[in-house]
Amino acid sequence: MLVIRPITSQDLGALLRIAEESGVGFTSLPVNEERLAAKIAHSEASFELSDAECDQGEQGYLLVMEDTHTGDVVGTTALEARVGQADAFWHYKLGTAVHSSPALGVHKELKTLTLCNDYSGVSELCTLFLSESHRQGFNGRLLSKCRFLFLAEFRERFAETVIAEMRGVSDGSGVSPFWNWLQQHFFDMEFPQADYLSGLGKKTFIAELMPRYPVYVDMLPKAAQEVIGHVHAKTRPALKLLMAEGFRWRGYVDVFDAGPTVECDIDQINAIRESERLEVAIGDASDGVQTMIANTHLQQFRCTLAQARHQKGDLVIDQDTADALGVKAGDWVRAIAFEKE
Repeated sequence: MLVIRPITSQDLGALLRIAEESGVGFTSLPVNEERLAAKIAHSEASFELSDAECDQGEQGYLLVMEDTHTGDVVGTTALEARVGQADAFWHYKLGTAVHSSPALGVHKELKTLTLCNDYSGVSELCTLFLSESHRQGFNGRLLSKCRFLFLAEFRERFAETVIAEMRGVSDGSGVSPFWNWLQQHFFDMEFPQADYLSGLGKKTFIAELMPRYPVYVDMLPKAAQEVIGHVHAKTRPALKLLMAEGFRWRGYVDVFDAGPTVECDIDQINAIRESERLEVAIGDASDGVQTMIANTHLQQFRCTLAQARHQKGDLVIDQDTADALGVKAGDWVRAIAFEKE
């Protein structure tokens, strides 16, 4: 059985392996043991805080997917309570500049990119990665969608808006057409180095070296223009899932690879609106439906996918599922059926 749970310091080696597997362009998982250990420690500290201690919103919740049969960690996913509180959170905003001269009969509408911090203070879905060995069935959807049950259950810890930065277009060597243009004119470093520094939290160079004025998109090379707002081939399934949940692109893109950032009001996310809080009943659930189920305990959070059925307001699950979730009859869980999608 695959179970989602909070990461612990014992998972450092597994997280380092996942970071290596994720490759260039996955900024939130730098291949740096010290940095990853710090992310784990930050997550552990966030889970320990009470609701009253979360006023500043700088918490980060890092989760892993564990194969309970082998004990192997096969994926990771995370949520940030409020981004841009300790470090500046940069994006490019795609806009329009109008150049018009009635006397000459000229009217031009030109696309622009403007550096901004518009998403400071919002919550973020991030760090989603599943090992190739387990990319089958509902595993990827479980790893992504478990975060919605977490958001729903611990709603007071998060902001009104939730975003997700999607990985932009790059080739097998990690070369980004958009970054190639930036590098040529403003930076003296390759994309993997800039991406790595950003992952380490060393982001001051963005403000120091990025163009300070709006950039006219038409002045960029064609290859750079064509990838603005587009995702890496491996990220398309993740984007499709988020769009089905109600997320939309509002014109914000990553400053390195121009991948889109999508957003949704937290209370309008489909899985949050449709999830139910139900009491557990233990029994035969073999005739039930495939259901994503999470317990309601922050520090001992568990989420899995299993057969379950409704019975007079209760959710009937078998003993193995109850054990995996750490619940017993009469406990509360939050659940949503996958068949509704």
